[in-house]
Amino acid sequence: MHKKLRLGMIGGGQGAFIGAVHRIAARMDDMYELVCGAFSSDPERSKTSGAALGLDPTRCYGSYRELFEKEAALPEDRRVQVISIVTPNHVHFEPARLALENGMHVILDKPMTFSLAEAQELDRIVKSGGKRFCLTHTYTGYPMVKEARQLVASGKLGKIRKVYVEYPQGWLSRDEESGGNKQAAWRTDPHQSGIAGCMGDIGTHAFNLAEYVSGLQVSQLNADIQTIVPGRKLDDDGSILLRFKGGASGVLFATQVAAGEENNIRIRVYGENGGLEWQQEDCNSLVVKWLGRPSEIYRTAEAYTSSFARHNTRTPGGHPEGYLEAFANLYRNVAECIVADMEGRTPSPESLDYPGTAEGVRGMAFIEHAIASGRSDQKWIPFNIQ
Repeated sequence: MHKKLRLGMIGGGQGAFIGAVHRIAARMDDMYELVCGAFSSDPERSKTSGAALGLDPTRCYGSYRELFEKEAALPEDRRVQVISIVTPNHVHFEPARLALENGMHVILDKPMTFSLAEAQELDRIVKSGGKRFCLTHTYTGYPMVKEARQLVASGKLGKIRKVYVEYPQGWLSRDEESGGNKQAAWRTDPHQSGIAGCMGDIGTHAFNLAEYVSGLQVSQLNADIQTIVPGRKLDDDGSILLRFKGGASGVLFATQVAAGEENNIRIRVYGENGGLEWQQEDCNSLVVKWLGRPSEIYRTAEAYTSSFARHNTRTPGGHPEGYLEAFANLYRNVAECIVADMEGRTPSPESLDYPGTAEGVRGMAFIEHAIASGRSDQKWIPFNIQ
C-alpha cells in the first residue's frame, strides 16, 4: 500500500464549516495525512487552529506564503504534496498558483477563482505543469449523479431535449451579513466574493450539474438576476433560460431567499425516449421515467448500476450516504490518480472522473455571462469563452 499523501490546508481554521468538511473527506479513505497549514489570515488564529488539530507547531504557518517558503525547504520525503484551499473566493488564485509552481497538487473549493481571467490563467498553469487539480463541485461525487450521467451518455434516453436544474436555499432570507454571520458576510461582499453572490455560490453548482449530467455545454443564456433583501450588495436570487449545443434547452433556478428551504439541489433531464430526476434530499435514488412504460427507481449499491456509480458507493444498500461521502469521493478519486502517476500507471476512468480546471473556467464564465445578461437589455447572450 502506498504511503499516505501529505496534505496541507489553506483556510478552514476554527469555526470554518467547509474546512472541517474537507478534512473529514480527506480522512475517510485514509489516503491523506494533514501535516501543515495556514488556516487563517490572522497568524495567531492560524497557529491556534493548527494546534487544535494536533499538528507540529513548526508547520502551523502564519500565512500561505510562509507555508510555501518553508515547506519548499524541507526534504522531499517530508514536504507537503497536496494543498487543499478552502478560503473565500478572492484568496483562491494566488495560493493555487504558488502551490502548482512549487510542484504541489491542488484541491480547491469552488468557484475556481475571483474572475474568469484568473481561471483561464490557472488553467494554463495546470496544463503546463503536470500536477493534479481538483475543483470540489461536490454534487458530481454522488453515486446516483454519476449513474445519471452514464445513463444519458449511453443514449438510452435518446437525444436530450430539456434540462431543468434548481438550487433553492433560504438561509439568506434576512440580512444575516450585518448581524455577525461571517459566512454570510464574505459571500455578500463583492471584494471577497466577486461580481456574484448567489450565482457564484450555488448557481455555479447548478450550472456544473446541468452540464455534467447532460453531457452538453451551454451555448446561450438569458438571465433574470435579482437582489431581494434590501441593502444587500450582491445578487441573492436568479432564474436563467439556457440553450445547449445540439439544440436542447433548459432552465436554471438558484436562490438563497426561499424561506424554509435548506439545500435541495435537484436536476431533471428529458430525452426523446424518457427522462431522469435526482435530488439531494433523496440522494440514494435516481428516478428514470420512460415514454409509454412504467418509471423505474435506481438505487445505490445495486449490481445493475454502472461502474462509475459503484466506484463511488460506500455503504451497503439501504444505508444513507450523502454530502460528506460525495466530498470524500472527490478526494479519493484525485488521490488515486496522484498515486497512479507516481507509480507510472494510467488511472482508471472512474478515478479520473472529478472536476478540474475545464469545469472551473466554464463556471467562472457562467458567472460573468449570467451577471452580464442580468444587467443588459439584450437578454439572450452567447456563451463564449475567449
